[in-house]
Amino acid sequence: MNVIHKILIANRGEIAVRVIRSAKKLGIKVVAIYSQVDADSLHVTMADESWCIGEVELSDTYLNIPKIIDVALQTGCDAIHPGYGFLAENPLFVEACVEAGIIFIGPHPEAMKIMGNKIEARAFVKKIKIPMTDGVTGTKQELEKTAHKIGFPVLLKAAAGGGGKGMRIVYKESELAEAIEATSRQALAYFGDETVYIEKFVEEPRHIEIQILGDNFGNVIHLYERECSIQRRYQKIIEESPSPTLTPEIREKMGAAAVAIGKAIGYNNAGTIEFLVDKDLNYYFLEMNTRIQVEHPVTEMVTGIDLVEEQIHVAAGNKLRLQQKDIHQHGHAIECRIYAEDPANNFQPSPGRMTFYKEPEIPGIRIDTGITANTEIKSSFDPMICKLIVWGKDRHEASQIMLLALEDYIIHGIRTNITYLVKLLQSEAFISNTITTKFCDEHTAALTKEIINDKNEIPDHVPMIGYLMFTLKRNLKTIPGWFEKPNLWETVGYWRNLMNIRLQFEEMEVTVKVPGYAENNFLFEIRGKAFHSSPIAYSPNRIDFTVDHHNYIVWVSEDSENQAYVSCHGHIFRLKRHDILAESVFSSGFDMHGHDSNHVTSPMPGKVIRIQVKGGESVKKGDPLLIIEAMKMENLIVSPRDAVVKSVNVSVNERVETVTALVEFEETEI
Repeated sequence: MNVIHKILIANRGEIAVRVIRSAKKLGIKVVAIYSQVDADSLHVTMADESWCIGEVELSDTYLNIPKIIDVALQTGCDAIHPGYGFLAENPLFVEACVEAGIIFIGPHPEAMKIMGNKIEARAFVKKIKIPMTDGVTGTKQELEKTAHKIGFPVLLKAAAGGGGKGMRIVYKESELAEAIEATSRQALAYFGDETVYIEKFVEEPRHIEIQILGDNFGNVIHLYERECSIQRRYQKIIEESPSPTLTPEIREKMGAAAVAIGKAIGYNNAGTIEFLVDKDLNYYFLEMNTRIQVEHPVTEMVTGIDLVEEQIHVAAGNKLRLQQKDIHQHGHAIECRIYAEDPANNFQPSPGRMTFYKEPEIPGIRIDTGITANTEIKSSFDPMICKLIVWGKDRHEASQIMLLALEDYIIHGIRTNITYLVKLLQSEAFISNTITTKFCDEHTAALTKEIINDKNEIPDHVPMIGYLMFTLKRNLKTIPGWFEKPNLWETVGYWRNLMNIRLQFEEMEVTVKVPGYAENNFLFEIRGKAFHSSPIAYSPNRIDFTVDHHNYIVWVSEDSENQAYVSCHGHIFRLKRHDILAESVFSSGFDMHGHDSNHVTSPMPGKVIRIQVKGGESVKKGDPLLIIEAMKMENLIVSPRDAVVKSVNVSVNERVETVTALVEFEETEI
């Protein structure tokens, strides 16, 4: 059997960690590459060797083919694993590896060239009579003239793209020109090719994909399907296997179609054939991803097969160890992607440093992540924090395990989609499997409202008291077992007969009275009502306590400015103590990224990719000013009011921070 001895991973984050684990299981040494902003990432510390290859720009780091090849040669690697994204589907990278005498753990470049371009892929698949939707391509002007031939709505895609980048649905011809321009711009930015492809948009579609494996000897098998219909911005957030939608007959037909495509192209590694499935279970070829997929763990959970291990085995020049008759689905697996984003604000990314990170402690679950508690979520990359995968004997059991895991996943300091995922899994649409790729568009407003209502039903006094007892613990050494050093409060006589604490609770300011404390029992008075409370147990970032004989648990963390995050019943509350000592007084504002009346700033660090105004120009409230690219998303910055632009202080391709004054307005007359 042929073997690989040392692998360089040309990627970052959770997929780099994932490859490292399989490689180490096989006794293979691993080299990691990283940009300076990734120095604190998990893959850097897990690898046998780690090489910094640049600062932050992708073109200088994870997309820099000469640098990556050079590191592989210097470290004696005989193979490179590209993960997904970046160079994973770049035939020029494969050819560079081959020229350097390095094994590329992936398919041959011809497959990438054909399947990496949606136009060529469709032409190829059409020859082997796989069903597909109508589509057209051409110049921007030609597309505007021919799109009506396939009928609206239509779906715009980057011809050389993937991962949902730049995809747009256009419902009316009047919206077409602007959509083509935006899709073309993103296509050029992400894939270096501005070619746009248009295809018929399937109403009420399901997104179902088939995992395949091939070798260099003409063998291709499938490992069944994954249902990936729940998406936002054309990126999946929940995947499951087996699909609850397919019948056994359709499942076998789609598997056979995927294998037929793989064999026709001579596919020789792990890949995915993606299909759209309509409400009548007609399926249409969508595209092929010539790489390992983000959602591959759900296939591994139901088949028991390590896909990365099989990738390495095949790339080394060995035949597939598996035959189709060996592949079976057992039970049900669900994957949730945990993102640093705000579902209530159009899923806007939420980069930053976490104040607390606790993974769920549920037996049998799987967490694929590239971060630790101390990792900062960077605005330069995709906002995915991790993939949470569970297995159950059926879909219902898997869903219940996932809910338990999500409820035990605590992240503070940034916004995440965890609570949104909980509500999604509890929704009637998910439970009854009446979902489509439009689920998030159709249900997010209602789910967000439910989340707000649930949070409002939690009595205010519970997170307040939990937080106060947690902070008061640090200021007392009189309670048995507490041996902290004396602090300023004790020095000035903290425990007076009646203490008033000004507390910022969410957007409100509340004065909490502490009339007394005795024998580990607190008396709090909030809005004129008395509450008797006692701590039961303390641990780092957690307090178990009682309020009027009812038991509660909260998780607490604080940032450098003394703002606290308190998790209670699955919801996060923001609090801050406004104590009278100067040492502890900080700004009470919660909006860290806003703007004053004469300046506009970015909601997050990013890069300016378009400027739409200039000095002296009049703008109305809501008019677009700039487009900032951050975390693989275009963020439109609009005018907060009617104004005259005094100056634009940035330029295209300039990197900006949240404090950067992007646009300055003329002074407002009062």
